[in-house]
Amino acid sequence: MGSADSKLNFRKAVIQLTTKTQPVEANDNAFWDQFWADTATSVQDVFALVPAAEIRAVREESPSNLATLCYKAVEKLVQGAEGGCHSEKEKQVILNCSRLLTRVLPYIFEDPDWRGFFWSTVPGAGRGGQGEEEDENARPLAESLLLAIADLLFCPDFTVQNHRRNDVDSAEDVRSLDSCEYIWEAGVGFAHSPQPNYIHDMNRMELLKLLLTCFSEAMYLPPSPESGNTNPWVQFFCSTENRHALPLFTSLLNTVCAYDPVGYGIPYNHLLFSDYREPLVEEAAQVLIVTLDHDSATSTSPTVDGTTTGTAMDDADPPGPENLFVNYLSRIHREEDFQFILKGIARLLSNPLLQTYLPNSTKKIQFYQELLVLFWKLCDFNKKFLFFVLKSSDVLDILVPILYFLNDARADQSRVGLMHIGVFILLLLSGERNFGVRLNKPYSVRVPMDIPVFTGTHADLLIVVFHKIITSGHQRLQPLFDCLLTIVVNVSPYLKSLSMVTANKLLHLLEAFSTTWFLFSVSQNHHLVFFLLEVFNNIIQYQFDGNSNLVYAIIRKRGVFHQLANLPTDPPSIHKALQRRRRTPEALSRAGSQEGTSMEGSRPAAPAEPGTLKTSLVATPGIDKLTEKSQVSEDGTLRSLEPESQQNSAEGSPSEGNQEPSQTWREQRRLSNASASGQWSPTSDWILSWKSKLPLQTIMRLLQVLVPQVEKICIDKGLTDESEILRFLQHGTLVGLLPVPHPILIRKYQANSGTAMWFRTYMWGVIYLRNVDPPIWYDTDVKLFEIQRV
Repeated sequence: MGSADSKLNFRKAVIQLTTKTQPVEANDNAFWDQFWADTATSVQDVFALVPAAEIRAVREESPSNLATLCYKAVEKLVQGAEGGCHSEKEKQVILNCSRLLTRVLPYIFEDPDWRGFFWSTVPGAGRGGQGEEEDENARPLAESLLLAIADLLFCPDFTVQNHRRNDVDSAEDVRSLDSCEYIWEAGVGFAHSPQPNYIHDMNRMELLKLLLTCFSEAMYLPPSPESGNTNPWVQFFCSTENRHALPLFTSLLNTVCAYDPVGYGIPYNHLLFSDYREPLVEEAAQVLIVTLDHDSATSTSPTVDGTTTGTAMDDADPPGPENLFVNYLSRIHREEDFQFILKGIARLLSNPLLQTYLPNSTKKIQFYQELLVLFWKLCDFNKKFLFFVLKSSDVLDILVPILYFLNDARADQSRVGLMHIGVFILLLLSGERNFGVRLNKPYSVRVPMDIPVFTGTHADLLIVVFHKIITSGHQRLQPLFDCLLTIVVNVSPYLKSLSMVTANKLLHLLEAFSTTWFLFSVSQNHHLVFFLLEVFNNIIQYQFDGNSNLVYAIIRKRGVFHQLANLPTDPPSIHKALQRRRRTPEALSRAGSQEGTSMEGSRPAAPAEPGTLKTSLVATPGIDKLTEKSQVSEDGTLRSLEPESQQNSAEGSPSEGNQEPSQTWREQRRLSNASASGQWSPTSDWILSWKSKLPLQTIMRLLQVLVPQVEKICIDKGLTDESEILRFLQHGTLVGLLPVPHPILIRKYQANSGTAMWFRTYMWGVIYLRNVDPPIWYDTDVKLFEIQRV
């Protein structure tokens, strides 16, 4: 039958369904088969031929018909899974049912009255569909659907190659098939790379799209602080009930990490043939991150039988969470597996950068946000992986792309989520000493970026990009300033030598943050000055020898430190400072920062195109909730310095009273909001409470010793030449002249339900916006976030 005819028949069936007010019997196969038996429709056809308004009309006016349609479609998938769809016709039925369910499910989820439908058992539908007598062990429809999808993802000649070339493929064979022999791609725990097969890839992709749609019920529930709301679809699919959990987890992970968009290592090869693998890889990445949506802060660890997990998983550790995907991820432990995962993710994250200096040489991938979430989950759930990443300079292959994305997205309101996840990953890495040490590697990869040219290390790159985000990002990034500076504080004790460009950037930030109007306009702004002073103190005390550029910059800008030490606290001065603020609303002046020329070949960071869609995000917790303070002991081990409550008061913000800190933090961060400054006004006592704690002693001592010596050189030699002074500072020493070194403080990221909720909304927002062909969730009533236009 021609495709025009089959579309017509399908459309006729849809119209009949919407116009029939009487319930159609479940056994009226002549009617139901029209939806899947004789048609060859693409998923795009199904979306066009089943309009949203009609699905809603059936839902409201003839609910029993919608229920029967879902039930019959699931039944067809179950039959296909049990019989091992051999004929082309059976395969077509499976694909049609799967597309139809992908189309209809979001409309079931958006209506609270229907939400329990898939979790109820259908009368007369026993496990084998034999009718009444089996009712007591009937499965809920959702479970039957999920198990059928899992079986179909390892169905010989449909989604995997057939290893047994005999003709006695009975239903028994399907049940006894060991899917671990059919893992889709070589990599973790599997050495054999199957021949690429376009048809199998497409069929897998359709089934994964349906699976993702099943999981998407999460989008129709509003964000709630109780992280206990586990997604029942994910929970069941990732439980021991799914006998394919391990091979499927491995297949998804390996498919993503083995993907090479270049096309067999030959540049420009992708132009010769269309790459059909990418849609599958993208779908695999999305399904993987959704199955790993698990709040590690509150999770308990029930027992899981560890015997079947094969050698790729570490059995020595205590059993992990009930979610098997999280469990398997946390137990990967072989070096070669870590290497495969890290190399794969780094290759894919660097892909958009390759584009910039070899345009069109490779296919440009679009799913880097999903990859960042996956990398985050790996580091968060598998500490051995985190340590492996930091063990060599391979971590820099992750760092450079992240800094590229951060710099590129800084002016784009629609990419706030990308900015946050990039910063969260760097915060997590910065809690480990090795990250700071790795940053000393010279930076020579010249990725064109819209930043000043410098010669230096990866630490210079990081600080220069952070400076650019703070001084030329959009307003909504202000809540990230604390995080950015915390990262710099965490790595500062290990930075051997900063370039002059970087030293000037750090002092420019101090200058901008220590103006009186900035300090007095929001109750938390002084924290930024504390962070920067901590950076300078760490470098002076622990890395003085290689850092003559920074010492010179501090001497040149010594006025800023004296000004801080003499900060006015009397009411008239406070009033005057705030008046000045009303005249200059610009958050941070660009003046005084010698921008210099940007790198060759770079484009300025662009704002979002008007009309770009974006999804809203929940607030992230304040830095005090996000991190936990630890002190580095003599031998390099960390000692926790909690509880936090004492710490907060030490930084002096009595204005908060007993309000939830992260709330005040959000409200008071809206610098541009005049009413916020109206609600809160600085007092002399408040300023004194933190001014007395500014850690200025080390810097003041350094200035006291070095300024007279530098001035003497200038007078003696009639010098205006920096190089002579720098040479003097390079050979100078402050041994015995500075106060006793303070212990190094590290603020390590700690898991909490606030970030778990943030990740959930961010991840589903990305998935919502990226699935446009077909637009699975578009125009349905999602509750987890709002869809906004820039």
